[in-house]
Amino acid sequence: MKLLSVNVGRPQPVPYTDQAHGVTGIDKRPVEGPVRVTAPGPKGVAGSGIAGDAVCDLRHHGGDEQAVYAFAREDLDDWERELGRPLAHGCFGENLTTEGLDVSGALIGERWRIGSEVILEVTSGRIPCRTFQGHLGERGWVKRFTRKGATGAYLRVVEPGEIRAGDPVEIVHRPDHGVTAAMQFRAVTTERELLPRLLAAGDALHSEALATARKYVAGQSR
Repeated sequence: MKLLSVNVGRPQPVPYTDQAHGVTGIDKRPVEGPVRVTAPGPKGVAGSGIAGDAVCDLRHHGGDEQAVYAFAREDLDDWERELGRPLAHGCFGENLTTEGLDVSGALIGERWRIGSEVILEVTSGRIPCRTFQGHLGERGWVKRFTRKGATGAYLRVVEPGEIRAGDPVEIVHRPDHGVTAAMQFRAVTTERELLPRLLAAGDALHSEALATARKYVAGQSR
């Protein structure tokens, strides 16, 4: 398991985002050399955990629980075959493009060591949005991405440090609850009946998903 690339985005004006100033950093490109990774701070005021990476819409992106976004090269390759076009590292807006790692199948609370310093923890899957669809230029993309369910994973920063392309990735902690990023994604999108199962992941789960699961369970018990 290894890190193929570290990808960062620069603010760019586009016609397909509802961000107040019409800019997005979703078009991420690989960078060379070491890149600093830190916990950015609370969602709504803080952006990316990757140095040099722009998060333009702080309403929905960035913050400690979405500090880093990872996507598997294997899933990009699958989409390449389906879409009939090349997909470069970073083109799904991911900060980390990995090889040999089941990113969507990673457990909530699973921890990865990347290189010698950085430890990241899986918090949730990624919800597709209008900006993602506009960036790829594929009609019906939100529905297609949702249907496939290979979401990638958002991660929080447990131990900061530097990473670079080629670094090994090691799973250093794997919980036993069975709640994966892909399951969390399905629970909050198309399979609401899965929401009670998310509670097994506890506080490792993204706080918004945890609140949704708790509200659902409370409603079912009335």
